[in-house]
Amino acid sequence: MNRLKLYLLALTALIVCSAKADEGMWLLQLMQQQHSIDMMKKQGLKLEAQDLYNPHGVSLKDAVGIFGGGCTGEIISPEGLILTNHHCGYASIQQHSSVEHDYLTDGFWATSREMELPTPGLKFTFIERIEDITDIVNAKIAAKEITETESFSGAFLQKLAEELYAKSDLKDKKGIVPQALPFYAGNKFYMFYKKVYPDVRMVAAPPSSIGKFGGETDNWMWPRHTGDFSMFRIYADANGEPAEYSTSNTPLKTKKHLPISIKGLKEGDYAMIMGFPGSTSRYLTVSEVKERMESENEPRIRIRGARLAVLKEVMNASDKIRIQYANKYAGSSNYWKNSIGMNKAIIDNDVLGTKAAQEAKFAEFARKQNNTDYAEVVKKIDDLVAKTAPLNYQYTCLRETFFGAIEFGSTLLSKTREALVEKNDSLVKVRIEALKETYDEIHNKDYDHEVDRKVAKALFPLYAEMIPAEQRPSIYKLIEQKYKGDYNKFIDDMYDNSIFANRANFEKFIKKPTVKAIDNDLALQYCQSKYDLLEQLIGQLKDMDKELALLHKTYIRGLGEMKLPVPSYPDANFTIRLTYGNVKPYDPKDGVHYNYYTTTKGILEKENPEDREFVVPAKLKELIEKKDYGRYALPNGDMPVCFLSTNDITGGNSGSPVLNENGELIGCAFDGNWESLSGDINFDNNLQRCINLDIRYVLFILEKLGNCGHLINEMTIVE
Repeated sequence: MNRLKLYLLALTALIVCSAKADEGMWLLQLMQQQHSIDMMKKQGLKLEAQDLYNPHGVSLKDAVGIFGGGCTGEIISPEGLILTNHHCGYASIQQHSSVEHDYLTDGFWATSREMELPTPGLKFTFIERIEDITDIVNAKIAAKEITETESFSGAFLQKLAEELYAKSDLKDKKGIVPQALPFYAGNKFYMFYKKVYPDVRMVAAPPSSIGKFGGETDNWMWPRHTGDFSMFRIYADANGEPAEYSTSNTPLKTKKHLPISIKGLKEGDYAMIMGFPGSTSRYLTVSEVKERMESENEPRIRIRGARLAVLKEVMNASDKIRIQYANKYAGSSNYWKNSIGMNKAIIDNDVLGTKAAQEAKFAEFARKQNNTDYAEVVKKIDDLVAKTAPLNYQYTCLRETFFGAIEFGSTLLSKTREALVEKNDSLVKVRIEALKETYDEIHNKDYDHEVDRKVAKALFPLYAEMIPAEQRPSIYKLIEQKYKGDYNKFIDDMYDNSIFANRANFEKFIKKPTVKAIDNDLALQYCQSKYDLLEQLIGQLKDMDKELALLHKTYIRGLGEMKLPVPSYPDANFTIRLTYGNVKPYDPKDGVHYNYYTTTKGILEKENPEDREFVVPAKLKELIEKKDYGRYALPNGDMPVCFLSTNDITGGNSGSPVLNENGELIGCAFDGNWESLSGDINFDNNLQRCINLDIRYVLFILEKLGNCGHLINEMTIVE
């Protein structure tokens, strides 16, 4: 039997000891083979594996899905009502907001079905089916149809997914989207059949003073008092199938929804989370962790910090710009602060020491196994990282500055130039129509030309500080030669005089398009230069990344064998996972103890009317002062807000349901704690905590502040 077959058996081997408590983003389809379900029962779970995931029937899996493109949401009523985080719904709330209807500030409450707002572009995705396709992929490798490297390429996996989908019984079903993905660095492969509903409507969102209470100051922090929730609803056609928005669509009659427990929770209670964690890197070497810190996190911190400073100033000065840039600011800030916290936690938690110890243990394992591949793999990874690290630093700086922060510009003019040179009048007309669409895309409702100009003026010189002259895009040579290094002068010229700079310039060009005008366009020259450098860097990294992927396949296979009989879980890749743990406090440092829950007392203690992040709405303050909490209060009369659990989560888990031992909803996951932000690389059992919103606070806000008792009435409440 070959080594790969042995490893695949090892992944599903009977375990005689448990994995490190609470660590693990477990695959639902392997719960029984890996006996992770047994570990969950030891922690307190009262359900069976079939209750969580049933490939031939209905289970908890069918009440959890992907909200939008990067979060988790759960179904909490028989009529398609979705609960997710406020920050997950933030882009949609902002999409519906204006100065006249500022739902970001004031909140939104649909007190009837007719008031629920269609939200173009928003989708909800269920996992219809999961299939193991490892043997199919390995057979293609063995038959030399593909190489091992090609086996985990996006192009091959998409083609395979479409081939398998075409042969499946789901082929003609509405809304089905197939996806094939590698797991355990390409040692396993699974096929996911997703069912996508494109008519999702906004139902409820608290004001940002509740949904984002604490803002960036409290982000990643504990104790927390953020009411981070929003609600949406799935609509479907008359047959309950996915359909684009139509007034004839009706709320989806869901096959599974989560019952909601308001019985309360205490320290030590079982808690599990089902959701879609985005990305982890738990199997990196020491050299790769250093690369993450120095080539990705550090440049991201500098560049985003500079952009955020500009945005904060202009947003504070204008309500219009505040609404326009609210989602951009929040999205950029989240991983800016995460990068800061990760680098700090890597040092504070001695992650490099932990990784070094793992490598030493693996070297000894390889020696005992007399396995040359295992013995050499870490050094081969390190040698490659020595080459990729400086290139990845350049790549991060380029992406963060010119593709992530500065929005102005387009390369589409080059296609118009080709048509003009060919003197192809009909093609010129087609290109002009495309340019009109591009102009509208650039100058969309959430773009302000003057704000972007300010960002560019901050970042062009910062990038020059961070990158040597010979490694910069060619536009920097033009700035030196024509503008004598005056970045502001160049930027003003580009933002004032380029074809896409304003409506007058654009209309003048499309009335009489010329090759000369295109050749002189600074925005086109700038965009071409950034894309040229991007392609160059990708080309330099391409082969090394392929080699690294193969080395990781070997390393992760070896680590899995070394850990036996303890089972291994694969890195997160935005596929459905289950993590289990308990409600638990923690001690972040000597002499400091954090309780496992917070109450509304803390909201009033943090209140600061002069700071937008800590404003308390008058109605909420009145309810707190009167202790008007209804049936949601603790036995002592206090109102819980958030609680801690030991669940293993990361980005993408935002909005995930937190479930008790009976599979009842007790909360909604929304954050991790500052002290464990190295958790994507190394799970720390003592410090890692998941910050959750207590479902009782959600229902209290919904009923008492939103006057949405009708929504609570459609839920299944367990008292």
